[in-house]
Amino acid sequence: MAIRPLFRTVETAAAISDRVLVSFSGGKDSVVTLDLCMKHFRHVEGFFMFYVEKLSFQEQICRYYEDRYGIPIHRVPHFELSQFLRYGLYRPADFTVPIVSIKDVYNYLRINTDIWWIAAGERIADSVWRRAIIKSSGTIDEKRGRIYPVAEWRKEDVVAYIRQNKLKVGVESRKLGFSFGSLQAREVIPVKQHFPADFARIKAWFPFVEAGIVQHEMKKARHGKDQQVSEV
Repeated sequence: MAIRPLFRTVETAAAISDRVLVSFSGGKDSVVTLDLCMKHFRHVEGFFMFYVEKLSFQEQICRYYEDRYGIPIHRVPHFELSQFLRYGLYRPADFTVPIVSIKDVYNYLRINTDIWWIAAGERIADSVWRRAIIKSSGTIDEKRGRIYPVAEWRKEDVVAYIRQNKLKVGVESRKLGFSFGSLQAREVIPVKQHFPADFARIKAWFPFVEAGIVQHEMKKARHGKDQQVSEV
């Protein structure tokens, strides 16, 4: 694990400003990003974007890091939630809900915290799209006020840093293998299995969410039958 090159982005960013907001999800990349920022910036605050407010497993990890570092982690609605509510994803549509963009959320946070720079845990290895975005802007995007401290890290680097610094990831990351971040059936089904009270909370906001689960199971069953036929 080459230490100094991995810290170059956060060290450079901390020389530009001593204040930063950290986008926090409780997943591996975000807990490393938060810890790096705590070690390099004088003033750090976090924010967590939710689809359904106060899910227990998400609150647990947010409170853990608030207590560990003595910082606030602001809970704000995910910008995609406005589309879910307006156009009726697993619930009746409500066209009185205005569409909110990610820029709107960032502007809200910047105004209410008086912090311009936002650090996030995106890595170029995550996807072709993220690679293109970060390669275009650089790991420090001065125009948009964005910092990507772990952009050039490999997954092995992230895992090693978590182990060496005794960091904790969200319980759903350990049980489900990912941070809960959508209403897709593949993410909702494990929540229903492992966190039934939280699933009930999701269903209170999105009463037809089980329709997506049924559709997902039907597709799996159909795919299984098609595979059996092709093997005959």
